Amino acid sequence: MEDADFERFGFGPVMAWQSLPHFERACVAMLNSPAVRRTVPGRAGLRDAVTRTAGLSGEPFQCLVYALAVLDDEPFVAIDRATGAGFALHASGIGDNFQLHTLLADALIGGGHLPGTAPSPEAVAMCRDLPGQTPTTGSFNLVGADGEWIWNEGNPADVPVVDGVRLVVLDPPPYERSRPAGRFFPGMTGELVLERALTAEESRALLARVAQPGR
Repeated sequence: MEDADFERFGFGPVMAWQSLPHFERACVAMLNSPAVRRTVPGRAGLRDAVTRTAGLSGEPFQCLVYALAVLDDEPFVAIDRATGAGFALHASGIGDNFQLHTLLADALIGGGHLPGTAPSPEAVAMCRDLPGQTPTTGSFNLVGADGEWIWNEGNPADVPVVDGVRLVVLDPPPYERSRPAGRFFPGMTGELVLERALTAEESRALLARVAQPGR
């Protein structure tokens, strides 16, 4: 900001604009609470407003955008393309898809439902509520029902919805991808709970609606 900005807009508006990063940190701190996330009104409108403000200010406000996108008690279906096995789960407090990926691998591979190498207990704990990060390796390539990759850098709200449920297809990773396991929001507890295995008929019906991967 320059002196001319104070003359053009006034002291109050300029100082309010400069204080936006402080408000972002305060909002993210409050959104660590599941009670706040479940009750705050108009989250979609708030996300749109933050996105517009980011475009005007040059500040990405990524933490606030991601915090407003966090899902709670959200139903998911995961289908392993190779075996056709499907699973119903629900997720809460997961900040990004790196975290979702690790918790999916723990629930499905660690739980003995799918073949593969499960993440370490330490990596899983750090994606739930244990402080810190630890190295891990990806177990899947996450794909949407539209055939597009679901990037680990995104968040679970990016997963496309099919018949009212977010559907993620599990493909083998095209190459080994190592990354630190942990939480995007260190103060937010992440949870992914396996509810049940789908019947073969349920899995086939959903898999029939899934496009081949686009890459």
